[in-house]
Parts: sequence; C-alpha cells; structure tokens
Amino acid sequence: MSKIAEFPTMSKASTRDRSAISVGIIGMGDMGKVYARRISEAGWKVNACDRDDKYEALKEEYKELPNITILRNGHYVSRASDYIMYSVEAENIEKVVAAYGPSTKLGAIVGGQTSCKAPEIAAFEKHLPEDVEIVSCHSLHGPTVDPSGQPLVIIKHRSSEESFELAKEILSCFGSKFVYLSAAEHDRVTADTQAVTHAAFLSMGSAWHANDQFPWETPRWSSGIENVKINVTLRIYSNKWHVYAGLAILNPSARSQIKQYANSVTDLFKLMISANRTEFERRVRTAGEFVFGKHTPNNHMELLLCDEILEKYSFSSPLPLNAEIPKPNSHLSLLAMVDSWHQCRIQPYDHILCSTPLFRLWLGAAEYLFRQPHLLDACINAALGKDSAFKEDDLEFTFAARAWSEIVDGGQFEMYKRRFEKTQMYFEKMGRLQEAVNIGNRMIKTILQRTKELEAAASAKGAGNGAGEGTRREDVREG
Repeated sequence: MSKIAEFPTMSKASTRDRSAISVGIIGMGDMGKVYARRISEAGWKVNACDRDDKYEALKEEYKELPNITILRNGHYVSRASDYIMYSVEAENIEKVVAAYGPSTKLGAIVGGQTSCKAPEIAAFEKHLPEDVEIVSCHSLHGPTVDPSGQPLVIIKHRSSEESFELAKEILSCFGSKFVYLSAAEHDRVTADTQAVTHAAFLSMGSAWHANDQFPWETPRWSSGIENVKINVTLRIYSNKWHVYAGLAILNPSARSQIKQYANSVTDLFKLMISANRTEFERRVRTAGEFVFGKHTPNNHMELLLCDEILEKYSFSSPLPLNAEIPKPNSHLSLLAMVDSWHQCRIQPYDHILCSTPLFRLWLGAAEYLFRQPHLLDACINAALGKDSAFKEDDLEFTFAARAWSEIVDGGQFEMYKRRFEKTQMYFEKMGRLQEAVNIGNRMIKTILQRTKELEAAASAKGAGNGAGEGTRREDVREG
C-alpha cells in the first residue's frame, strides 16, 4: 500500500472564477454543515439539502449566507452542482445515491464523506451515469475539531486529472493534509486506526455506566493517562451514534479487529483472575516489543504524551493535599489494545500519516505506558495483585467489550444505537459532555503541535545523519 501526504498549495487552477463553480452537499448533518460553511467561505457557491422535513429550518438557518442555497432535495442539488458530496450515514448511502444519483448533472464530479468507502463506491458505480466522475474524500476528524493540519483522504476513483485538480482545490479550503488512497486502502487504514480505538472507549463508557460510576468523581481515575480515557470516552459519547456504527459494521476489516480486541480483553482478564503471571507477562511484553520495541519506527522519538500534558487537561477535580495517592491501574483497555495490534500484525505507526486525533491520543497513551518500564511493571503487578479495586471495573469492561463485538459482528445497527444512546443519556445527566469536547479540543490542538515538533526533530536528526529530507511531502510505503 502506498500513500502520499502533502499540504495543498495554490496552483494555476486557483485563478478560476469560484463563483462560477457550484458545490452540492446532500446531507446537512454536523459534517455536512462544516463542509458547507468552509467551502462557501472560500468563495465557492454551495447548494445543499437534507430531508424534506428539515427544508424550512435549514432555509432559515442559512438565509444570511448568500453563498449557500438550500434546496428541497437531492434532485435539485444534483442537477445544479459541479461537484456533489454525499454527506450521509454509511448505512444509508445506497438508498440515497439510488434516489438522487440518476439526476446528476452531465459531466459532474461526485464524492462522499462516509467513513466506509466500499458501500459508497459500490453505490456510485451502480447508480451514477457513466459520464459522471468520482472523487471521494474523508476528513479524519470530528465536526468540532479544527481541520487545519488534520488528515483529509482523497480518493481518485474515476476522474480526469482536470477534475481531480478541481476537487483538490475545493477541498484545500480546510487547510488539511491531503492523503491519497484508494477506496480499499482507506477502509483498511480506517479499520486499523479507528475501529478498535472507538470500541475501547465505547466499552469504557459502558463499563462505567454498568458500575454507576462517573469516573471523574472517583480518586483512582484522577490522574495521568486516566485523563485521556475519561476525556476521549466522553467526547465519543457526545457525538451521534452513527458516526461510529457505519465504520464498525460495514467495514469487514473493522469487524474482525473489534472481535480480536474483545478476545484480547477476555484472554488477558482470564489470565489476571487465574494469577497466571508467567503467561500474562509473556503475552503483554511480547506485544509491547512488537509495537514499541527498538526496531520500531518511533522508538527513538520522545513520548508524545508527557506528564505536563496529561495533568493539564484533567477532567477531575484536584486531589486534596492529604489524599491517598491513586493506586496503579491494571490498564486492561490499553494492554488489550497493544495485544490486539500484535495478534493482527498491525504496526500502528505505519498509519500515523492518516490517523485521527483520537487514535494519536490512544497510541500516545499506550506508548506512555509501554515505553516506561516502571509504569508497565506497576501495571502488571496491579493486574495480578489481590487488590480488587480495578478488577471489578475490569470485569465490567470485559463484558462491555464482548457485547460491542457481538453487536458489530451481527450487523445490528438498531442494537448499536440503543446501547450507545443509553450510555450517552447516563453521562448527559451530569451535563459535562460539552465540557469534555472543549477540553478535548484543547488537548488535540496541543497534541497536533507536539506531533509536528517531534517529527521536525526526528527529521532534523535524520538529515544530520545524511538520511533525511524535508517534511513537506512524504511518500510512505507499507507492506
């Protein structure tokens, strides 16, 4: 697999009259609205629609924005637009493209913003006229994240070079880092970087819910990488369920990896309760060596997460001066993550170019634990010790990981929705989901800046050894 990442530059194509080009957006959910606003602010005309029952409300919402025209449905958008983007749930893409695809303007470009490209591309090939070109995309971040510097996957599936350049110019308004993949490569990479990450945090939320815990109120969850767990879990539950369901259920690679994560959680928990130190330690350390060993690409770099960052973005109240020092955690969620990467033979650093902010945080948390021997030793001792403080949490976490895996493996969208929204409502009653989003945005901004600094330092070191080049454009080949 190959992927090239670059920050877009203005070319001769930028001299075109943007007011003469119309961009259509079918689906005005959270990401559809982000795209509409960004693209219109860059000078392009935007035609947009959602379901018919939202027509009047959307017209009212955008009446003061002259570059955005709200139309009644996708037929009108498709007939009037030069580049049409379907920003709908992955499980609905076939139905929506079947309805509006045949109305597409002659010679237009069509793309989608779904998280799973196999059903999207299949729908385009089935329902779009043959004269229509296909350039798809996927912003690898949520609607509340600043897109500047974040990965934006662009898929040239069926397109002339001229149309591809137009699509790139339109998308350049986000200031994101372009990553060029095929649809199949995209689905493999998103499975490797997103599916299991989401499953881990969904399982944490379900476990805290089952134990009737608000973790920020519990001293043992009040420091270090516990802050990452709490912040990201609440951030995920602040979004809509379908953001995660489509990627997990419709992507075959994601389904198998989520099942492996549940198996890793279960296997490690069984070794914990049976006090099988030899096998538990062998399995944990072998996985750690595979992902973080001296042979791995980032072993020579500084840790992405440091104590200052971890404590700066705490969701918990500061502990009293006389409070007991929090006990070491078994970190079953992290140990199982690294074990599942090992079992699936996934090297997570291979995908760092097109990783999401949440994946970088989770990889950073695992790195923080595994690359500091004293912390990993304390974690292993806690997992195998007699203190039951975290074992009760680990039991519920194991149940949760298996339940999410069974829902995904069975393709149960409605069950996924019910389970997600039940836990979402549990956390919502404390009124802190938006606070988690705000804290998470600041943490993500800090992590993005730190990532740039670490990459620049590594590049400078490589150049000093005669092995490096500039970091503006990078060609990475994966086995």
